[in-house]
Amino acid sequence: MQDIGPKLIEIVGASQVFTGDDIGERYRTDISHKYTSKPAFMVRPASTEEVAAVMRVAAENSVPVTVIGGQTSTCGAAVPVDGGISLSLERMNRIVEIDLISMTMTVEAGCVLQVAHEAAEAEGALLPIDLGARGSATIGGVIGTNAGGNRVLRWGMMRDMVIGVEAVLADGTVISSLTKMLKDNAGYNWKHLLIGSEGTLGVVTRAVLRIRPLPTTRQTALVAMDSFDDAAKVLRRLEVVLSGRLSSFEIMWADFYERMTEAQLPVRPRPMPVGHSHYALLEAMGGDAEVDASQFERALADLMEQGLVKDAVIASSDRERENIWAIREDLGPGMSTMRPFASYDASMGLRDMAAFADDVRASLRAIFPDIQMVFYGHAGDGNLHANISVGALDKEIQRKFDVAVFDAVRRVGGSIAAEHGIGMSRAPYLSWTRSPRELELMAVLKKALDPEHILNPGKLLDAM
Repeated sequence: MQDIGPKLIEIVGASQVFTGDDIGERYRTDISHKYTSKPAFMVRPASTEEVAAVMRVAAENSVPVTVIGGQTSTCGAAVPVDGGISLSLERMNRIVEIDLISMTMTVEAGCVLQVAHEAAEAEGALLPIDLGARGSATIGGVIGTNAGGNRVLRWGMMRDMVIGVEAVLADGTVISSLTKMLKDNAGYNWKHLLIGSEGTLGVVTRAVLRIRPLPTTRQTALVAMDSFDDAAKVLRRLEVVLSGRLSSFEIMWADFYERMTEAQLPVRPRPMPVGHSHYALLEAMGGDAEVDASQFERALADLMEQGLVKDAVIASSDRERENIWAIREDLGPGMSTMRPFASYDASMGLRDMAAFADDVRASLRAIFPDIQMVFYGHAGDGNLHANISVGALDKEIQRKFDVAVFDAVRRVGGSIAAEHGIGMSRAPYLSWTRSPRELELMAVLKKALDPEHILNPGKLLDAM
């Protein structure tokens, strides 16, 4: 390790290599503070060439490397290895190009998602991927977890927006295809191996993302239903009636809505009374202010007449829109009384969401009668979040939570990870939703691209 330090300094400069207590907490721990480590170095390269040089040094000395993004993973997916290298791409944060003819944005992996949003909007374009962690999540991190977020319903997940990729492999080889082509069937589409791989197969340094024309209208509403089945019917009918303009359908169980709005009362009013079983935050985006607003209001009125929607509030100003979205995004006040809590993001078919939630509730209440649970998620892509608390969270409690949640996932044929990754905490359960043959194939791919297992070791397959 003494030999590595000077080499790293030679590559990126002495001011960009940190050791010991000079390595900040966010470069060695995760957002939940369940996982922390003591990497030997934290390195901040400024270019793909510098990343490649760092990886060559690491490969020659068999030193593990973990790429650091916004550190919003809840499963320890980006916690460095003790004695390894914490690789931060935060200096690689440029918007390289916005091409309004090809409708693409070329951006470095360390760029914060919100910065990319603002750059696109300044040019009259929309980068559709949107997350609650937009102010800290980086483009590379969103690619690494294939995150979805609030607008998957209309525009898809990050995988659907990545057209081209540049990456550095474990041995320092640079592989680049920064194409602007939407369709390329000339052989294997290798970039899709990197999307969602949690930094275990390569280090993404730049990407070409698909952008869209910026919508000029937004209609936002909060609606209440008396059953999950009614909520599902509302979603499917709005997709038809609004002719593809529906971009968000954030589903919330009553316990989530009541807890979040109660905690936020000191700073904003509750948009509608409690008392319904499910709530949904709707948003449609279009280009004709008069027609879009009228159609949106008429669609909700028709659903109320049919008895599917029991109550509805339509935002008539930016302030009201922000208040409605705050229910879903300003989770800090509502979750503070549940700390410490365990967070889950599972994926399944829309039809199975209600049964999954009921199954988890029943299983855990049989063990912990006073347990607190809230369920919410992105109905458009079957991504359901659950936060669970009993006032304490040791390893045995965590294990019981995991078994109940992942067993329920297995019973509905879902996935244990929708967008936060597998990391360390979920790796022991990967086989619950992946077959032995799938796991064998994953191991073959890992061995081929990272034979020495130096890229983000201890995660995903390595932690099983």
